[in-house]
Amino acid sequence: MRQFFNWKTSLSLIAMLFVVTSLSYTNQLAHRLAKEEKKKVEQLAFSIKTLTTATNNEEISFAQTFVSQNNTIPLIITDDKERISDYKNIDIKGVPNVKNYLKKQLQLFKEMHEPIVAEYDGGKTYVFYGESNLLYQLKLFPYVQMTIIFLFLILVIVSLTAANRSMQNRVWVGLSKETAHQLGTPLSSLEAWIELLKESECSPETVIEMQKDIDRLKLVADRFSKVGSEPQLLQENVVARVREMVDYMQKRAPKKVLFHLKIQEEDVETLLSGPLFDWVLENLMRNALDALEGKGNIFINVTNHPDIIWIDVKDDGKGIQKHLLNKIFRPGFSTKKRGWGLGLSLSKRIIEKYHHGSLFVKQSELGKGTTFRIVLRR
Repeated sequence: MRQFFNWKTSLSLIAMLFVVTSLSYTNQLAHRLAKEEKKKVEQLAFSIKTLTTATNNEEISFAQTFVSQNNTIPLIITDDKERISDYKNIDIKGVPNVKNYLKKQLQLFKEMHEPIVAEYDGGKTYVFYGESNLLYQLKLFPYVQMTIIFLFLILVIVSLTAANRSMQNRVWVGLSKETAHQLGTPLSSLEAWIELLKESECSPETVIEMQKDIDRLKLVADRFSKVGSEPQLLQENVVARVREMVDYMQKRAPKKVLFHLKIQEEDVETLLSGPLFDWVLENLMRNALDALEGKGNIFINVTNHPDIIWIDVKDDGKGIQKHLLNKIFRPGFSTKKRGWGLGLSLSKRIIEKYHHGSLFVKQSELGKGTTFRIVLRR
């Protein structure tokens, strides 16, 4: 359950609580205001009745004053046959046909409220009324507030996510550069020991193999040093790079693991940072080896298109669970007992940030294997 209750979920729940509370309170206020307006209309209807039946000048004056004071609630006064005799607080400026407009307003008021009836000796007067601007705005306010809160919530989440990602990037870049720096001293020492071994009676083959391992360590240090800085991209043959890495990994893979390279043409060129691109291929192939657990096949397909190049690394291993597919590129995430969970994260960074391409899981099925796809855009 913890994967669903993170800080984003907490923020969303708090925002929802604010919205629900505000909506409930505002609805209560709107309901109370609607009651008050209904009372005013009832008093208005009584005043209209007074104006019709009263003979006392003071009563007539009081009723006229009350009628004139209503400048907020829109209303239409009709007889018992719904013939409009008067209206108030309805804006008719610029209306070409006032009569039709009032009829439409009357129909709208009928749907909103039951009319207030004022009875007197000569008949009945019906007062149809709508909502004041204040009541309308009060009902609308929670939805405006909800929109503002959600927009603010999205802004906060995006900002915090970007800040968190930036902090992670700085940590990994710093870690990579420190690793390269730490490797520098023992590599220099090993270089000196190799020179001494060359002058001694040590087996030349041993010295050659040791030199290869040192060159490999120097390459690893060079890769780490390039993380965080803009690498130089050169026009290179992708197929040659892939073939070289396949040969390198095949020699170091278990005997029961076979690599299969499928290409359409030998010469497929694009801009690459060779050492970093090799690192990506090596990471993907090592992940495939881990998934095979000592036995199986790894298929590497290079597909050339006019504008893009696809490099697929496929294994027939154990596959990846669906709920982990969105996490495998996160820094620090790993399904292995050992490891820092940096390989796929750095690989994605190298392809997307430095080579302006994309790296993703094309397909994965438990028990049948996984396919990673690199897309390089020319």
